[in-house]
Amino acid sequence: MNYVNCNKEDLEKEYAALVAKYEEVKGKGLKLNMARGKPGEDQLNLSRPLLDVINSSTDCITAHGADCRNYGELAGIDECKNFFAEIFDVDPSDVMVGGNSSLNMMFDTIAGFMTKPVVEGCKPWYEVKNRKFLCPAPGYDRHFAITEYFDFDLIPVPMTENGPDMDVVEKLVENDDSIKGIWCVPKYSNPLGITFSDETVKRFAALKPAAKDFRIMWDNAYCVHDVTDTPDELLSLMAECRKTGNVDLPIMFTSTSKITFPGSGVAAMAASDNNMKVIKNRYQYQVISYDKMNMLRHARFFGDLNGVKEHMKLHKAVLKPKFEIVLNALESQLKETGTADWTNPNGGYFVSVDVLEGTAKEVVRLCKEAGVVLTGAGATYPYGKDPKDSNIRIAPSFPPNDELKEAMDVFCICAKLAACAKILNK
Repeated sequence: MNYVNCNKEDLEKEYAALVAKYEEVKGKGLKLNMARGKPGEDQLNLSRPLLDVINSSTDCITAHGADCRNYGELAGIDECKNFFAEIFDVDPSDVMVGGNSSLNMMFDTIAGFMTKPVVEGCKPWYEVKNRKFLCPAPGYDRHFAITEYFDFDLIPVPMTENGPDMDVVEKLVENDDSIKGIWCVPKYSNPLGITFSDETVKRFAALKPAAKDFRIMWDNAYCVHDVTDTPDELLSLMAECRKTGNVDLPIMFTSTSKITFPGSGVAAMAASDNNMKVIKNRYQYQVISYDKMNMLRHARFFGDLNGVKEHMKLHKAVLKPKFEIVLNALESQLKETGTADWTNPNGGYFVSVDVLEGTAKEVVRLCKEAGVVLTGAGATYPYGKDPKDSNIRIAPSFPPNDELKEAMDVFCICAKLAACAKILNK
């Protein structure tokens, strides 16, 4: 039944039937969670052999003679820098390997530029009145939260099927020197699952910002996270920036958080020599070195980027059925209602659903009362304010498949119930 086009009498009957279904679901006492992109237990178990790579009899010396048990190597060990350099498509000298959290490295980068200028002659960002940061939306709530914490004005930029609307980005960046950066998740973006097109990447590389200290925060969190047999390809931003002479524009981040163990993975960043001088100058005051034993463990476990890719095939075998469960439920239960649209990504960790405008908060509320926890409605927009109150991010990775099926049935009931109520002005 198409809810938008059907007559009121039929929709009233549908609404009554949905209320009955919903009350039945509430009576089950469910406790299901699709709120965040946490790897499930099956995925975590894939990396258990990592724990055996280093033991009490293991040689802990790097190829260049550094003892990983001791102080030193601020930028990380060469073995780890090498395979991250392959991921970033940069020289290993442009890489810094950190702790387990790329989000922490992003926060530190913004914090550093707040107090020390990234470009000589510019002001530290805390001295810039009405400073702004561009936030492609729907996007990653934790990115937005970092710049909100530092009192930036968050400027939403519409997302298209090719990435951020570059007409908007170019116009803003090239005419306002108070705009200091933009957040990007370029491959399998959070939550849309979009991979930036070649044209989008090239336009980023060719930007001519009014602010000399404008930076692209390029969080390539899902760079190897394919879930279909037709994976997306992302053009190398740094390679394009070399062509345009804009190598100082991007600061790139990634981690093994969803490759090995989120709580004890390895994060890394990459940037030009000019950027790295400023960044390392800050780090040398706060840390002598990050966990080199964990770096060595990961480097020996993977060997190189090919080892990472082979490991990700195991993740794909776990995640692909989960995405299929979500997409099949949406297709079979919501398509005919005409009240929802969703993405069908080739990778990443999320499916983005746009329910009937003005009902996302109600859908999330109904799901919560029925025992299914979702990411808060509006979370994918700056300040948590979705102008259409329609976007909901579904994270299928964590629940076991049988629970995921049940959670998606509840979600679809709630989406239909909220849509009926909206149309009928209940």
